[in-house]
Amino acid sequence: MKKLMMIMLSVTIFSLGITAFHTPLEAISTKELEPSYAKWGRLAMQKVKEKYPDANIVDYLHVGKKRGIENSTETFKLWLEAPTNEFGVFIDITFNNNTEEIVDISFREVSS
Repeated sequence: MKKLMMIMLSVTIFSLGITAFHTPLEAISTKELEPSYAKWGRLAMQKVKEKYPDANIVDYLHVGKKRGIENSTETFKLWLEAPTNEFGVFIDITFNNNTEEIVDISFREVSS
């Protein structure tokens, strides 16, 4: 009986410890989960869809960010599936660091 009571007490303490450190998902805002480049990634996908309307985006990769004094450039690689072929597109989005105004958007196609 004494062993059973010790086991029950241990399980109760362990359970309380787990719930004390558990953060409900509702308490975490979407902005905290969203990476800093998400805004630019959405824009990259939108611009690629405009430029290649017959192709489907099948893969997405954030390549990285180059930070400059006045402007920064976010680079993405999207893999597209068109009716007759597959290919990749690198898209560079350059924007002003202070205003986030877009300075330039460039595309580079790469083949498989």
